[in-house]
Formats: sequence, C-alpha cells, structure tokens
Amino acid sequence: MKIKDTIFYKIIRPLVTLYIKFFYRPTVIGIENIPKTGRVVLAGNHTKWLDPVMLVGITKRQIHFLTKDELFHGVTKPIIKAMGCIPVNRKIHDQDALHKTYEFLSKDLCIGIFPEGTINRTKDVIMPFKFGAVKASNKTNAPLVLFIITGEYKLFRRTIKIEFLKPLSISSDLEKENNRIMEIVKDKLISGGKKYEK
Repeated sequence: MKIKDTIFYKIIRPLVTLYIKFFYRPTVIGIENIPKTGRVVLAGNHTKWLDPVMLVGITKRQIHFLTKDELFHGVTKPIIKAMGCIPVNRKIHDQDALHKTYEFLSKDLCIGIFPEGTINRTKDVIMPFKFGAVKASNKTNAPLVLFIITGEYKLFRRTIKIEFLKPLSISSDLEKENNRIMEIVKDKLISGGKKYEK
C-alpha cells in the first residue's frame, strides 16, 4: 500500500459532499479544529455505517480510515483500497495495522479511527474505547481531534450533528488518556445530544 493521499479520494469526495449535504443536511460544528496540514488523528463515536461517509463529505482533508479487513475482500476491495484505508483484523490486537497507522502519520497524513471498534448497537451511551487512537497519537506526536456524532440519519431532515473538538495532546499514560477521551465523548453525547437523540 502506498503511503499517500489518493487520486480516487480527491475525485470522489466532491460527489460524497453533494450526497451528504443534499440527503442529510448535517449540522457541523468545529470543523476549523482539524489542522489543515500535518499529521492528525480523528477519533469519535460510531453510530451507523454512514458515519465515515459523512466524515469524507464534510472534511477537506483525506481521511485514511482504519477499516475492518473483511472489506478488503470481494467487490468492496478496489474501492476501499482506492480510498486509502488501512485494514484491521478486529479479532486480534492487530499490530500490523497499528504500525501502518504510524507510517501514515509519519507522512503527515490524517487518520480516522472509531475507537469503539464497531457500530454501537447497544443501549449504552458509548462502548469501551480500544487503545489504537491514543497509541497512534502518542507514538507519533500527532494531535488527536475528537468528534461526536449525535442524532439519526433521516432523509432531507436536519437531524444529524457532528462536532469536532479542539486538538488534544496525548501523554504516555495511555490508560488514563483513553479513559479521558472516552469520558469527553460520553459527556458530550449525554449533554449535547438531547436535541438530536434517536
């Protein structure tokens, strides 16, 4: 896999932007908190398969998502690879995926991670975060920008909101930092999501 932004992403992003804005009309807050250049980790809660599509559509930088390796097989393989995603085996602590993430960040690229590891289909506000986001941020000295998605995807209705928080620096106490970012997202979901609740 070449470690760079991809031509396909640049071509498809404007179309995704039109799709998201026309059909879902998201409320976007704090987009200016994503650095325009340099390495950065974006991390937040996962509500539906449309979440990464929305992130692609509302951000100008290419986001290299950590993506379940099942999508790197079959009909989805060429699209996922062309989007510059990084495969993750969710059944193990995938060190290969983590090292590839470090390599991408070393090239000053933007990484997207859903620390819950999958879509939250539980009744809990948020599922426990895996350590990938804080590890990547600390290891590469990349700022971590949290995003919080609230609401439900409903066609032609302004019922979905995404907020990007100010960049965080992550210390070497990864357990403490992982709990910190999880609590930040959880508190935001509880306090700020009522207007957009499912």
